[in-house]
Amino acid sequence: MAELLIVYHSKTGGSRQMAQAAAEAARDETTTTLQTAEESGPDDLLRADGYIFCAPENLAAIAGVMKDFFDRCYYPVLGRIEGRPYAQMVCAGSDGTNAQKQIARIAQGWRLKAVQEPFIICTHAQTQEQILAEKHLSEEDLAPCRELGQALGAGLEMGAF
Repeated sequence: MAELLIVYHSKTGGSRQMAQAAAEAARDETTTTLQTAEESGPDDLLRADGYIFCAPENLAAIAGVMKDFFDRCYYPVLGRIEGRPYAQMVCAGSDGTNAQKQIARIAQGWRLKAVQEPFIICTHAQTQEQILAEKHLSEEDLAPCRELGQALGAGLEMGAF
């Protein structure tokens, strides 16, 4: 069986809910590992056949913990995961495009193959209280996450990528 690795970081729950929704759907299709960025490393990337990266955007950039994951893993797997499929999801308060661009640039350096356009779920959190509050994403928000997990899992299992 193929393995899908979903790596995420979440401080207020939005990205965690997105990653969990994708993982739940992917598990119906293939072996799926859901891990936080803190607990993920190069060996996890090398073991998996495809990836979903899910991160919040903080201050117009990917969250520091997610950036640390990429920093720790970049060189140890460089040249060893080329061509593997990936997708990404971003949870943002107002925009998310810079985080999306950063992840895409890192994936390009690894020569990963994007299999879906990245998508951003916007919470519209603008005040300090809203930004720091626990997020509760709607079923409508989570539907594309499930669709992504199912599609990537099925595609990996069928050898479509």
